Amino acid sequence: MHARIAELLAYFDSQLAHLRAVVDAVPQNVRDRRPSDGTWSVANVLEHVAIVDERIATLLTSTIEKARTDGLAAESSSEPILPTLGVQQLANREVKRAAPEVLHPRGLDAEAAWAAFERGHAVLRDAVRSGDGLALGTITRKHPLFGELTLYHWIAFAGAHEARHAAQIEAIAASFSPSYTN
Repeated sequence: MHARIAELLAYFDSQLAHLRAVVDAVPQNVRDRRPSDGTWSVANVLEHVAIVDERIATLLTSTIEKARTDGLAAESSSEPILPTLGVQQLANREVKRAAPEVLHPRGLDAEAAWAAFERGHAVLRDAVRSGDGLALGTITRKHPLFGELTLYHWIAFAGAHEARHAAQIEAIAASFSPSYTN
């Protein structure tokens, strides 16, 4: 596996592990509850992340397939990608961002939302692996907030997005603390 794909998958998987730990720390009896009107529950957040992961996977898969067909060159650099993105800035929840309606949760419960998230994460991992060895830094696609991103940056963005929402779930849990009651 190329060093850049290995780096991004390791980061992506670390975010999955962190998100799992954060969700596991929230008692099941509050995962479907919104802390207040107009906010999302843990289940809502997980469903949103699943939707985003699946959309990024679709973008990556179609773009990589076309690039491969068009004869995209092999990757010649092994320089790390993560330091070039500023993933901490993307994960920073002090900067509020509203997701477009198409990315809003549709109402899955926490168990179904976690299953959807796991499926989305797996599909995204497969999409990333499909680009292994290709010069993904030479292809860009527009992100609605961040402008043109290389495919490597799209992959890193997915991990940072999960980190951002892990922090959101921690905040949701804290709003129910210490009682975690029904």
